[in-house]
Amino acid sequence: MQNDDVKQRLPARGKKQIDKKIFLLKGEIPVRTDAEEEYLLRAVDAFKRRLCVISPDFQILAVNFTTDVAVGSDIIGQHCYKVFYDRSTPCKNCAVTEAVKTKKPALRPKIDDAMDLGMLPCLYSYPIISDGKIDAMVSMDFDLPTQSGLQEKLERSNAFLQNLILSAVNGVIAADRKGKILFFNDVASDLLGYSVEEALNDLNIRDIYPGDGAYQVMKKLRSEEYGNRGKLISYFVDVASKNGATIPISLNASIVYEGGLEIATIGFFHDLREELQLKEELEKTRIQLFQAEKMSSLGKLAAGVAHQLNNPLGGITLYAKLMMEDYELEEGAREDLHRILKDAERGRDIVKELLEFTRQTRQLMRPNDINHAITRTLFLLENQALFQNIKIVTNLSSAIPPVYSDIQQLNHMFMNIILNSVQAMDGNGELTVKTYNSTNENWVCIEFSDTGPGIPKDVLPHVFEPFFTTKEEGQGTGLGLSLVYSIVENHGGNIKAWNNPGNGATFQIDLPLQNTDSGDHQDGK
Repeated sequence: MQNDDVKQRLPARGKKQIDKKIFLLKGEIPVRTDAEEEYLLRAVDAFKRRLCVISPDFQILAVNFTTDVAVGSDIIGQHCYKVFYDRSTPCKNCAVTEAVKTKKPALRPKIDDAMDLGMLPCLYSYPIISDGKIDAMVSMDFDLPTQSGLQEKLERSNAFLQNLILSAVNGVIAADRKGKILFFNDVASDLLGYSVEEALNDLNIRDIYPGDGAYQVMKKLRSEEYGNRGKLISYFVDVASKNGATIPISLNASIVYEGGLEIATIGFFHDLREELQLKEELEKTRIQLFQAEKMSSLGKLAAGVAHQLNNPLGGITLYAKLMMEDYELEEGAREDLHRILKDAERGRDIVKELLEFTRQTRQLMRPNDINHAITRTLFLLENQALFQNIKIVTNLSSAIPPVYSDIQQLNHMFMNIILNSVQAMDGNGELTVKTYNSTNENWVCIEFSDTGPGIPKDVLPHVFEPFFTTKEEGQGTGLGLSLVYSIVENHGGNIKAWNNPGNGATFQIDLPLQNTDSGDHQDGK
């Protein structure tokens, strides 16, 4: 009571000073002057970071005026995580949750490197306690050295990752679930012909896969049958460039997940054109070596057989002539002996041609008579059983000059293409062989036309591919026309095939007259 009497006799200012001392003695909050309260509120509002007073259940009770969300009755009473972060539940790793639990000030726990810095929860919180109970919580989001350091670290990591992808030797393309391109490096631009700007603004990932290619890729990515789910390794697929060209690639792709949900895909595109071309050239070389080895074996066999045949053929010829000279024979008998001599001479000519046909050279390139090479090949084939019902028509121009070529390769080429045409006619039809000078005087044209069923449209683009054949298993290797193609290429020429208007097919070979090499001949060196 004594204190109250003293206070009544003091002016107002003195009363506040006594109240302040009494509150301090009791451990209670002192009463502030109006000026103190005004400065304190102004200091809170001038604070450059958000300061928010919330209830223990996260409802906003008050905020300072520098918050990035407009202050007013529209946010008072609302949940802080909804107003500031547009979330439906309290923030993960929130300092307020920790302070409510411990009734002590709390810093937000250690920052997760993968966390989005633009969605960080409150960094610091402390409780306002009355009679041992929490009346409210104060939440602050001021900067910490940890946050600025993390921001710098993430920026460096992102820059490094971007440079890493941009420097990749393969095309790298990332797209969201709708197919919109999110990333498109310079190698992808060179591969497909789109500028990076075009790809990011106008291109959809589905546009680069012909047909349902994009669907098939996603189907395999989501399947367990092609490796780990969400990954596709070394998948061979065609992509379409801006100009419509089809490009074979090897694709390594992954699905990008976030929270267990698909959000994007990324693919690494390796151009296979150079590798496939090299593989094709190696295959052609292998076929040529295989054919050369086969012809070498045939040549050795022919040489042995020729030696064995020449002896009895010589005996037949000698004794037939002796009988005609030493004996008086009837006209019919003499005619029979003439037939024996004629057939023996023909047999000897066949052996000679066979030896010439199979003789191995060192790829000697020199001027050769194309008509003579064709005639010799027909001579070896026309009396074979396969040719019994085949009519052969030749229209060989005498005005054709010698062609700079390898005669052995020409023999192989004509043999293969003639046999292919006759087999297509199934042993019954007409084969026309024609040679003439091209309208371009530096080229000679050779045509082989048959009266067979022609070449199916789906087969025509593949007739010169190695191992491609329409014959039944065991009836053909698919090497004949591919060998022809290789020989024509070796001579700097061209070959094409088409179906005739009526029936049958035509193969046209164009060979240059001039040597395409710097020297006068090739001797295999």
